[in-house]
Amino acid sequence: MKLPEPLLRGTLLRRYKRFFADVLLEDGREITAVTPNTGSMKGVCIVGARVLISQSDAPTRKIPYTWELVEIAGKWVGINTHMPNQIVAEALEQKALPGLEQYDTFRREFKLPSGSRIDFMLGDEDALLEVKNVTLVENGVALFPDSVTERGTRHLHELMEFVQEGREACMVYVVQHHLATSFSPADGIDPVYGTTLRDAFQAGVKLIAMKADVTEQEIKLTESLPVEL
Repeated sequence: MKLPEPLLRGTLLRRYKRFFADVLLEDGREITAVTPNTGSMKGVCIVGARVLISQSDAPTRKIPYTWELVEIAGKWVGINTHMPNQIVAEALEQKALPGLEQYDTFRREFKLPSGSRIDFMLGDEDALLEVKNVTLVENGVALFPDSVTERGTRHLHELMEFVQEGREACMVYVVQHHLATSFSPADGIDPVYGTTLRDAFQAGVKLIAMKADVTEQEIKLTESLPVEL
């Protein structure tokens, strides 16, 4: 998936109120950027880190700037949680997600009878697919979530219910961090989510962790990571 052009270079000054960040651009301007990430951003929200910012010309945007990438250990990490759904949509079109190549069509933001929305419905309502963005990496292990997520736990229960109906369900974790070599639930942050993820796996929900290569120009899935429960 191609990133917006051009991206502005800057230095992170601070993140606050979850959705805002102050950034010092290379040209000396200090701007406020939207932070499209509701998590804690543990390990990637580092004051003084180099960041890349996109700029929108949309007249409806009160804040035209969006924080897209942060430099960690010399390489870029994607922090925009809106990107993984687009990345996965491209992968589905290219039949590049392992174990899901058989599906030719999909719908996004599928509304369940409960009123909840799941990221993708595949085929003729044959399979549900939920996507999560992962940026927390410790000792090579990509961890999700980076803060307590009741919504994420609810999604796991909904996927399990779908499997119980005799259909297929899948969790896809998009790891936008170059230091990751495997994926695990972050039990130390949200033990309820970790327990529920193991229950989901036992119930037949597929778990896929995909590592993404992040550059200044694009983000693309490159390899599967082992899921360690």
